[in-house]
Amino acid sequence: MQRRSFMKAGLAGALPLAAWPAAAAASGWPDKPVRVVVPYAPGGSADTLGRIVAEPMAQALGQAFVLDNRSGAGGIIGSQMVARSAPDGYTLVISGIGSHVIAPVQQPRSFDPMKDFTHIAMLGGPPTVLVVNAALPVKDLKGFIDHVKRQPDGLNWGSPGQGTHGHLIGEVFAASHQLKLMHISYRGAAPAVGDLIANQIPAAFVTLNSAGPQIASGRLRALAVTSQKRLATYPAVPTFAELGDSQLSAITWFALSGPAGLPASIDQRLNAEVRKALRRPEVLAFFTREGIETYDMDPATFTRYVQSQIDYWTPYVKALPPPR
Repeated sequence: MQRRSFMKAGLAGALPLAAWPAAAAASGWPDKPVRVVVPYAPGGSADTLGRIVAEPMAQALGQAFVLDNRSGAGGIIGSQMVARSAPDGYTLVISGIGSHVIAPVQQPRSFDPMKDFTHIAMLGGPPTVLVVNAALPVKDLKGFIDHVKRQPDGLNWGSPGQGTHGHLIGEVFAASHQLKLMHISYRGAAPAVGDLIANQIPAAFVTLNSAGPQIASGRLRALAVTSQKRLATYPAVPTFAELGDSQLSAITWFALSGPAGLPASIDQRLNAEVRKALRRPEVLAFFTREGIETYDMDPATFTRYVQSQIDYWTPYVKALPPPR
C-alpha cells in the first residue's frame, strides 16, 4: 500500500524555514551529543529502530546519539518538543505514521507534520499483527470474528496508543466486520504486549517485532499480519489481504525527522549516514528476521512520501470513533 500510495502522490511544496540562525548552527556540526527523541515507550519498534541507527551514526559522526523516550498522546508529546526546538541538528525525533500522519489529524492543533518538521530519512517498519492470548479459544481470524460476535459486551483490545498505526488498523478492522471491539490505549507496544501476556486484555494490534518473541514462545497467537505477502519467518500466519481485508496492507513505518529549517548540509549528512547504517549486513539480517521493510530514499523523496501517506490515511483517520 505504501508503494502504491507513494507513486500516486504529487510533489510536496517547499518547506518554510524557521526563524533560527540555522546556517551558523551547521558550521562544525556535530560538536556535542545529539538527542534523538523517541515519542513512545522503550521496547517498541520506534525505540528499536532508533537504536539500530544510533550506534553507527555515532561512530561515523564522532558524537553520541542519545535516545530520549518521551511517550504520550500517540507520539504528539515528544514530537512537539522537537518541533519547538532549534533546527541546529542536536534535537531530532523518531517520526512515523502514528505520530506524523495519524495523530495530527486527530489533534490538529498540535503541529503541522509537514510545515513544522524537516523529514530526513526513512528507517523502515514492521507490519502490524493481530495477536491474542494463547488461552483465548480461537485459532484463526474467522474464529476470532465469530468469538467477538458471540460476546454480548464485545471484546477489549489493546494498541500501542491512541492515534498509533495499531490503533488505526484495529478500528478499521472492527468497522469493516461490524465488531464490538473496545479500544484500550497503552503508552507503547511493550506495555500492551505485557498486559496481553498477563491476560489483562485478550487481543491486541501491535507491530510484529514487538510481539514476535512471545509468538515464538507460544504465549501469544498471531492471527493475521498487514504485510503484503506472508513472511518467511512466519509462514503460517496469513495476511489480512489474503483473508479479504486488502485495505489492511501496510507497514508501521518509522523515520528520522528534525525541526523545520534544518540546514541542508545536516539534513543530507544525516540521510546519508542512516542509509549507510541500514545497508549493514547485520541490520539487513535483523530486518529479514523481524519482517521489517524499508525504502531507500533521499530527503526530498522521503518528504514526498510523508505527504503521500498523509493524503492516503487522513480519510480513514477522520472516520475513527472519538477517543473513549
